[in-house]
Amino acid sequence: MRFWIKLVFVFAMTLAILVPLALIDGVIDDRQRNRAEAVEQISATFADAQVFGGPVLVVPYTESVEVDVAAAEGGTRKVRRDEQRQWVFFPDALEVGGPIKPSTRRLGLHAVRVYEWAGRADARFAVDIPATSDPLANRRIGRPWLSYGVADVRGLVGAPRLSINGAPVAVLQGQGARDEAGVHTRLSAPLPGSRMQLSTRLDLVLGGTESLSLVPMGQQNRFALASSWPHPRLAGKFPARQPRIGADGFSARWEISALAADAQRQYLGGRGLVSGVDAVSVSLVDPVNAYTQADRAIKYGILFVLLTFVGFFMLELLLQLRIHPIQYGLVGLALSIFFLLLVSLSEHIAFGLAYALASTACVALIGYYLCHVLGSVLRGVGFAMMLGALYAALYGLLISEDNALLMGSLLLFVILAAIMTATRKVDWYRAGATAPLAAG
Repeated sequence: MRFWIKLVFVFAMTLAILVPLALIDGVIDDRQRNRAEAVEQISATFADAQVFGGPVLVVPYTESVEVDVAAAEGGTRKVRRDEQRQWVFFPDALEVGGPIKPSTRRLGLHAVRVYEWAGRADARFAVDIPATSDPLANRRIGRPWLSYGVADVRGLVGAPRLSINGAPVAVLQGQGARDEAGVHTRLSAPLPGSRMQLSTRLDLVLGGTESLSLVPMGQQNRFALASSWPHPRLAGKFPARQPRIGADGFSARWEISALAADAQRQYLGGRGLVSGVDAVSVSLVDPVNAYTQADRAIKYGILFVLLTFVGFFMLELLLQLRIHPIQYGLVGLALSIFFLLLVSLSEHIAFGLAYALASTACVALIGYYLCHVLGSVLRGVGFAMMLGALYAALYGLLISEDNALLMGSLLLFVILAAIMTATRKVDWYRAGATAPLAAG
C-alpha cells in the first residue's frame, strides 16, 4: 500500500510543479508583449513595415450620358448628364529590385531590425486610348496620373526620382485621386484613339521595420531583392525562384504573371495599391528569438519534471532508496527556475550562451543536492549527467525546428526503452507489497 501512496504523492507533486511553470510562462508572455510594444514605438518614430505597389496608369474622362429621370407629369424622361469616369491600365512589364541594407535599433532591452531599401521600379505601358463612338457623348479626356503606392511615406529618404521615356518628371504626394499613401505624377491629356507608350523608372530609398512587400501589378512581374542579412523569411503567396541564403546574406527572385496573381482584380475591386492585395514579402527575422525559444522550451517543462521524477522513482525501486516527496518538490522547483533564468539571461546575452549558463547552474545545483539525497557522490553525479543530457537534447529540439517532432519522438522512444530495459525483471506485485518506499 505504501508503494501506491508514494505514487500518488509523486503524481500530485508533478501536478503542483505546473503552477510555477504556468507563472513563468506568463512572464514570457509579458516580455513578448513588451517587445511587440517596442517594435510599435520604433515603427512610430521610424517607419512601419513597408509595402510597395505600382505603377498604375489612370486616365480620367468626362462624357455626356443619357439617363432616365422622373417627369413632373408622371413617368420618366431622358436627359443627358456629364459623368466622370476613368480607365485604369496596368504595366505590360514590371521589374522591381534593389538591395536591402539592414540595421538595428534598440529600445531598452529590445533590439528591433530596421532597413533601408534602395529600390528601383521599371515599367512599360502600351495603352490604346478608346476613340469616341458616340458624337453626342462629348467625351473630354483629362490629364492622366501615374501612381505608386507606399505603405508608410515617412520611410522615404530624400526625394524619389521618376523619369518617363528618359525624361525626369515632377513627383507629387499621394496617389492622385485615391486618398492613399504614395507618390504620383501628372501626364499630358491624350487624344481619343491615340496610343500611349511609356517607359517609366522610379528610384527611391525607402526605410521600414522588419519586412518589405512588393505587389505584382504588371502583366509580367520580375522582382529581385538582396541583403546582407543572413536570416530572411520569404513569405507571401508566390514562391521565390531558387533563393540563395548564406552566412553573407541572401538574394531572391520572383517571376509572376498576372494570370497567377490577383492584385489587378483586387485593385479594380476597390482595394489599394498597398492594402489588402496579393504580394511577395521578405522579413528580416531573428533566427533565435529569445522569447519564442523560451516559450517553446517551457512547453517541454512538464516532460522534464516527469522524466526526473520517474528517474527518482526508478532509483527508489531498483536501489531501495528513500526519497521524500519534499525532495521531489525541491528538485522540481529547481527545474522550473531554469526557464526563468533562461529568459532573464537571454535578454542580455546570446540565447545559446544563456541556455548554457542556466542549464549548467541548474544541473550543478541539483547534482550537489542529490549527492546528499541519494547518499552517494557517484549517484548524484550520474543523475546530474542524465539531466545534462536532457538539457542538451532540449536545446537540439529548440534549434532544429523543422526536425523537432522527429527528434522529440526518438528521445521519448529511447527513454521509454531505457525504463523498460531497467525494469524488465521487476516483480511489480512484490514491489508494491514489500518495497520500503515510505517517506523517510
